[in-house]
Amino acid sequence: MPERNSKFLLPAIGAVVAVAGSVAVYTYFIKGPAGDISGALGSAKLVPASALMATYVSTDGQAWAKLQQFGTPEAQKLLTKSLEDFNKDVFKGSDISYEKDIKPWVGGVMIAVLPPSKIKPAQLQSPANEANPPLKLEQETNILMVVGIKDKLTALNFANKLKSQKGVKSKEIVYKGEKITETLENGKPTYSVVVNNSYLLLAPEKQSVEKAVDTYKGQASFASKEGANNLLSQSVNLQNTIAQIYVPDYAGMVQQLAAASPQGKPLPPQTLSQLKQVKSMVAGVGVDDMGVRVKAIANLDPQLNKFQYQNTPAKILAQFPSETFALISGNGISRGWQTLVEQSKDYPEVQQTLQQVRGQLNFVNIDLDKEIFGWMDGEFGVGAIPSNQGVLASVGFGGAFVFDTSDRKTAEATFSKLDNLAKAQRINIAKRNIGGKDVTEWQIPQQGALLAHGWLDQDTVFLAVGGPVADALAASKGSSLDTSDTFKTVTGSLQQPNGGYLYLDMDKTVSLVNRFAAQGRPIPPDANAILSSIRGFAATATSPDKSTSQLEMLLALKPSKK
Repeated sequence: MPERNSKFLLPAIGAVVAVAGSVAVYTYFIKGPAGDISGALGSAKLVPASALMATYVSTDGQAWAKLQQFGTPEAQKLLTKSLEDFNKDVFKGSDISYEKDIKPWVGGVMIAVLPPSKIKPAQLQSPANEANPPLKLEQETNILMVVGIKDKLTALNFANKLKSQKGVKSKEIVYKGEKITETLENGKPTYSVVVNNSYLLLAPEKQSVEKAVDTYKGQASFASKEGANNLLSQSVNLQNTIAQIYVPDYAGMVQQLAAASPQGKPLPPQTLSQLKQVKSMVAGVGVDDMGVRVKAIANLDPQLNKFQYQNTPAKILAQFPSETFALISGNGISRGWQTLVEQSKDYPEVQQTLQQVRGQLNFVNIDLDKEIFGWMDGEFGVGAIPSNQGVLASVGFGGAFVFDTSDRKTAEATFSKLDNLAKAQRINIAKRNIGGKDVTEWQIPQQGALLAHGWLDQDTVFLAVGGPVADALAASKGSSLDTSDTFKTVTGSLQQPNGGYLYLDMDKTVSLVNRFAAQGRPIPPDANAILSSIRGFAATATSPDKSTSQLEMLLALKPSKK
């Protein structure tokens, strides 16, 4: 974002929006202001229809107060101090207080991104003609903010107090019967206007405020825009929603923002075609009893969507031990690979890379498409498992790759070829029985197995990085991941069935990070306090039909101790 646009948040009334936009970080454990997410529709009626996207930040005190039930005392103190420091920085040199002067009258904030405005002369380029170099023109992204006014008298008092602040200059400009105030602080202007005594329109560009006034006077609004009107009424089914994002034309938005970047290069037709698979998107952030939850719904073009989604049976989770601290699971790698190969035809660079990899594997008599990805047609999981033994002693964990397949014959042939390649490199290949299962190991003298592979059942094969991980998978002595309390707590509230999980146990992860940090630079106390408040992270995706894709993420937080 150009410097002028980013700096306009600080002058004058722009400080209101700076606080609202940063509230997600700085009011983690602080009672927030009031304002309901249902106000998004009213604000959208004042945003021009040309807006590329809009974000509505609720200032509903009940929704934000829900966050107070989470976090360690250290994290609460840290974030309280962060909010205090932030307020001091924003209102430095003034007697304005967010709690007393702003919070009582702000009723929700919509932040809209308008099409880039032309045209700002930038640097000169002279690749061909030194005498007459072409002039490069730079576009600027425009931001419009719609701030709800829930207490008109308090807002008026704040406006009067603002005018008396040192270093703040203002003047009024009449546009179509509405008084636009130009506020100057340190030579940087901010334009604002109050409409219907209920909304404050705010922007760094006068033209943006004028367009919003035109919208107020009857021109097409974001609320009536095709695609956007459905998004504004579409529920993402969240409790205590604190923010929601609306993107009515995903490809168009990316295309225009890309053109506004410093490089200003148009998107290649192939990339644009990929982007058009997503027609529109709505996403929300909410707070519930588990922590902070994000949900997104993408409306897809079924004619352009090439990937065939399938739910996973989630049986692969039982193959991982309960101490697994990170996991990615899913279904049908072979289908995803086929989609990638098909789409690579539109990307010469990708296709060239694929051909190079195919050629290198063909040199050792391995077919990339058939013998590497072709048999991976079932559920899969990739996990990280802690261990301090053998080759894993120095790193503290190893990796586990588990695949369900309907083509065991091809999978066995592939692993046999890989074993032979290792033998050719003078790596010792040995057989070992673990828990009644035959396991093949690639051994390193004095350190044990570097890699191991074997079959957990008739259709499930594993590849382990480190002998101890192979023991954990094949022996199956303890409880499995899907029965562990942390996994059930972090993932249990996500939608099921689904396409698989992204999962992280934060306590085990932090413990491992601290181990390495002790050998060098330790984790800063502030960061450690925040991480210690997080129990885990999980995400999943679902697709009820070919026209819809849904994403859900949960940052599971620990309850505060009172």
